[in-house]
Amino acid sequence: MAAKQLTAIRGTIVHCLRDPGESNDPDALQSFEDGLLLVEDGRVVEVGPTEELLRRLPSDLSVEDARGRLIIPGFIDVHMHYVQTDVIASYGEQLLSWLNRYTFPTEGRFGDAELAAGTADFFLEELLRNGTTSALVFGSVHPESADAFFAAAQRRRMRMIAGKVLMDRNAPDFLLDTPERGYQESRELIERWHGVDRLSYAITPRFAPTSTEAQLELSGKLAAEFPDVYIQTHVAENRDEVAWVAELFPWSRSYLDVYDRYGLLRERAVYAHCIYLDEQDRERMAESGAAAAFCPTSNTFLGSGLFDYRAARGVGMRVGLATDVGGGTSFSMLKTAAEAYKVAQLSGSTLSAERLLYLATLGSAEALYMEDRIGSFQPGREADFVVVNPGPTPLMERRHGVCDSLSERLFSLFILGDDRNIESTWIQGEKAYQALS
Repeated sequence: MAAKQLTAIRGTIVHCLRDPGESNDPDALQSFEDGLLLVEDGRVVEVGPTEELLRRLPSDLSVEDARGRLIIPGFIDVHMHYVQTDVIASYGEQLLSWLNRYTFPTEGRFGDAELAAGTADFFLEELLRNGTTSALVFGSVHPESADAFFAAAQRRRMRMIAGKVLMDRNAPDFLLDTPERGYQESRELIERWHGVDRLSYAITPRFAPTSTEAQLELSGKLAAEFPDVYIQTHVAENRDEVAWVAELFPWSRSYLDVYDRYGLLRERAVYAHCIYLDEQDRERMAESGAAAAFCPTSNTFLGSGLFDYRAARGVGMRVGLATDVGGGTSFSMLKTAAEAYKVAQLSGSTLSAERLLYLATLGSAEALYMEDRIGSFQPGREADFVVVNPGPTPLMERRHGVCDSLSERLFSLFILGDDRNIESTWIQGEKAYQALS
């Protein structure tokens, strides 16, 4: 039997034990100014003060020295479209016209397995460069897009969730499947990839307007047949979209009610945007265990609206943070958290530095029902983490130098930070990305 491999990383360690809440619960955040993270066989063994832990460890143990850096759990992005990588920063449209002008033509190319594989490789490397270690990801309607993504994630040993899009109306003919074909292809992908290594499958109707009731019914059938798989889709992102759903499904009480009718509202279901939900919708989301993906950069870029984080959490909804690439404007969860803070400000509330960290790590893990595996440094968690340089530019270094508390240092990191702050990204205790010095 091979000897177990013990790895130690030293630096300022910060992670959340639970949601700090609006009152900023002081015990929700655990930190060690000079801390040691111990990893064995890809999992966290212990975290604590360096001086105390070193006394109990072998004297010849090699320690990765990251003093002066922050060590935080890997970021978890709960809504992305890898097939939209090449349309990021496309000018001047709102949601429905943006889909037709940019997204659908681009996604039409992903039946090409070679193109899908190359894009998946680029996308995952970009995630690692930005400190994101797990994500919930849309493919295209082509099963080849899901196969390519899963294969690329498997090679990198990343914890990823993805699915092929289901779409049988209101889109170009070259992107349409049928209810039966979509069901069968999704079922085959589930059987091929779900639960393999660190991979999970997500049943993925694009959004209600592009699926007939027959397709939504078969999506619900799949969900019933495979209760441990994920569900991902969009809801209530744009006012015109909401009005369109009301026309297409005149029997529904609300946009969310369409999904509920077909058994798609449950634990491990993640609904992107959730801007135009009413109180009854939010209560139903909380009751069902479904989660919202808070996508601040795409919501402002596409002029969609402002997500009400306080209202969502107020009724107990699970909420994770998401870049929503390519409608979103950055792969960086640091930049995305900064925009989340601004959206909260515009909505009449606020997000503390501690809550921003929670949203990007443990909160997103909870949205995915993976808090027992990722999102914190609790013993037994998978050792996906990021070493963060708080001062890679003169301005960031200067601002960091005058901060007089950890909270202030974290806040300046989220507001000013981006990919330049990510010094290294680790997957299961092994370095998967190292910035050039």
